[in-house]
Amino acid sequence: MDLRAASFVLSGPAESSLSFLNKKVEPMPKRTELAGSSDETQAPSFLEWIGELGVFTVRLARSALAPPYHFQELFQQMHEVGTRSLPLVVLASAATGVVLSLQMRESLVRFGAKSLLPVVIVLTIIKESVPIITALVVCGRVGAGIGAQLGSMKVTEQIDAIEASAVNSFKLLVVTRVVACILMLPLLTIVADCSGILVGWMANTMIEHVSLIPFLADGFKQVTFQDLIPATLRTAIFGFIIGLLGCFQGMRTTGGTEGVARSATSAVVLSSLFVIVADVWLVRLIQIVFRP
Repeated sequence: MDLRAASFVLSGPAESSLSFLNKKVEPMPKRTELAGSSDETQAPSFLEWIGELGVFTVRLARSALAPPYHFQELFQQMHEVGTRSLPLVVLASAATGVVLSLQMRESLVRFGAKSLLPVVIVLTIIKESVPIITALVVCGRVGAGIGAQLGSMKVTEQIDAIEASAVNSFKLLVVTRVVACILMLPLLTIVADCSGILVGWMANTMIEHVSLIPFLADGFKQVTFQDLIPATLRTAIFGFIIGLLGCFQGMRTTGGTEGVARSATSAVVLSSLFVIVADVWLVRLIQIVFRP
């Protein structure tokens, strides 16, 4: 065998097998670059979510005003939102009344203003404590329920089946739930006000005996309709927010059972956040419009 051929046979496979060692290794992308790209995609996705929510709200307003109206489904949803949320709302408002009675009594005794305790309890419960607590309780129960129910119907194609049967699924599923939330939140707030005031009186009676009639007379002596009506009616806006975000998150569900869980969680978180932000603006608006 020729020496050149022998050297080619010996050197060829070895060089080809070791040739990858001479390749230039490309550096891994830096974490800052990856983080920057994710931040760039977050802003458009958030703006896209806001835009879709606006379109959904406009469609909701148009569908709510146009016939036909599904009153049977509306009454069913009012039962789900109102009657089944009532025990939780009453319990939360009762706890609020007890805490206010005990805490305010201690604070007012320090300043020698114990006689103002009924007025402070009634005004605090009616104007701020019970409305926002009622809204947050309904957020946790109704918001999650609407998001999970509509999400499961979306991923199992039940909504497509409703539309295939010549029924407007948006009016049947979305409009009825939002209107039920708007109507039932003020009613739940009135019941919660009564529960909080009554239990607050009971907590005060355990420390110092006070009859119910004098307690209510002193408590409502300084209360006017300008204190009661705006505080109660603003919960209708809270109901609109809860129903809107619950239906919106449920109707855009994707990804099977995991998507349903995400829709329920996001419905509760977003509705609670929007309710708190709306409460800040509504309190200031009420102070401007109903200035004594």
